[in-house]
Amino acid sequence: MCGTDEGMSIRSLPIPARFIVLLVLGLCCVACHAKDHHCEPSSCGDIHNISYPFRLNHDPEKCGDSRYNLFCENNLTVLHLYSGKYYVRAINYENYTIRVVDANVREGNCSSIPRYSLASYNFSDEGPYSMFLGTWMERIALSKPIIFISCETRLDSSLYVDTAPCIDVSSGHSFVNIGSLNASDLRDSCRIELMALTPSWIGTNISYIDIHSGLLYGFELSWLNRNNRRGSWPPTLTVCYVDDDTDQVECIAYDVAVARVFVWIGTKTIFGVPCVIVFLIYKLRRRHLSMYGVIEEFLQSHNNLMPIRYSYSNIKKMTKGFKDKLGEGGYGSVYKGKLRSGHLVAVKMLGKSKANGQDFIKEVATMGRIHHVNVVQLIGYCVEGSKRALVYEFMSNGSLDKHIFPKEGLVSLRCKEAFEISLGVAHGIDYLHQGCEMKILHFDIKPHNILLDENFVPKISDFGLARLCPLDDNSLTMTAVRGTIGYIAPELFYKNIGGVSNKADIYSFRMLLMEIAGKRKNLNAFAENSSQIYFPS
Repeated sequence: MCGTDEGMSIRSLPIPARFIVLLVLGLCCVACHAKDHHCEPSSCGDIHNISYPFRLNHDPEKCGDSRYNLFCENNLTVLHLYSGKYYVRAINYENYTIRVVDANVREGNCSSIPRYSLASYNFSDEGPYSMFLGTWMERIALSKPIIFISCETRLDSSLYVDTAPCIDVSSGHSFVNIGSLNASDLRDSCRIELMALTPSWIGTNISYIDIHSGLLYGFELSWLNRNNRRGSWPPTLTVCYVDDDTDQVECIAYDVAVARVFVWIGTKTIFGVPCVIVFLIYKLRRRHLSMYGVIEEFLQSHNNLMPIRYSYSNIKKMTKGFKDKLGEGGYGSVYKGKLRSGHLVAVKMLGKSKANGQDFIKEVATMGRIHHVNVVQLIGYCVEGSKRALVYEFMSNGSLDKHIFPKEGLVSLRCKEAFEISLGVAHGIDYLHQGCEMKILHFDIKPHNILLDENFVPKISDFGLARLCPLDDNSLTMTAVRGTIGYIAPELFYKNIGGVSNKADIYSFRMLLMEIAGKRKNLNAFAENSSQIYFPS
């Protein structure tokens, strides 16, 4: 029925009748198309009869659906999902579920935990997998989230399960939360380390040994997304039409809501033209993610970041309506705030970004991975529409530039303090360059970005210009100069003197040392020649 003769005869029918016939033809075409993707079942280890929609990576291209690729490694069936590696334990084709377990969880070793975070916000309606089964009204949960937390002090609460003696942390204590955790439930001395999934049947009042057994059993996912879940809303409808150029029937799958618009347009052609134009504009605009959509997509995909997400109302409460302003710059403004625990914080409210939100993404991506005594700690962040904020630990002595070039009322640094601060900044830079999984190049080391706590311990801040690169990379390709004039290394300006590397931060650090030692800025606004305004010139 998918030939051209039927298409030619359909033209003579009235529009309503033509639509019904085309719908039937569409179902035929879709059935023929789906049949082409079915092949002989494959096997790998204990997993037999691997069939549509799944396929092994070495199966012919026409087999299965490419979104459901599985791999056979050392006689084990492997699923790669959101940067993680999982072993397939079972596939149930009757209820459309697949059970997997993190490859890093090992039997007989209760200290083994998942390597990568995985949470509910990783999954979307457009993705190939879901944590739920059934219609939008049923929403049967297949898996339950758990959160690994490290704290400086012991927690006595039914919300947490102690991981001892399985997991031994060098300093502090390790706990697990089952279900969900609000930001208000997390103490300031605690930090979220990992999020994982366990079977839905796992209880709450159990030991960590039982939780690890659940991790070993694995968790289930459904491969019925919103476009093919039986009984889901909105269901899909296949609509076909006759192509005027080829005289052949073409088929397109629509949501029912869209199909209703299609039917209405077919019967109300003249009046429906404006609706078609509006609908197309809406679809086109959705394809182009705004800056805030890019940020949200980043936060959902990088689920191994540990800072807490606050709502904008939380930000307003902790700053008392942005009452106490600490400073202002090209990035926005900084306000003093207080957490519910009483700890002081600095809230950095970001202004309009010229880089499609990349400055915010870089700062969260960088600060979310690191924790060092000489690097300022990112406690949390806020993203709500155009509102973007970063919540940092409060540095009571402000930035270093205020102490190098003291104004009235501030005491200049003593030699010993200057030495300790210089050494601390050097430790922080060394950690960024060699102490992380990825090398972090700051590209904006200067006194203004060195903050001092109540004990004058220096902490490097402002990672909006930072770049991440593999530890073994000795040079970077830069498309634009970045940094502050007077502190920027020459190779960032002059491409013929060598590649850009971590030495750029070392150069900026030397400029900072000269300012600390000389107690004068490296610029002279009264120089005779403009080329001599900055010391490097």
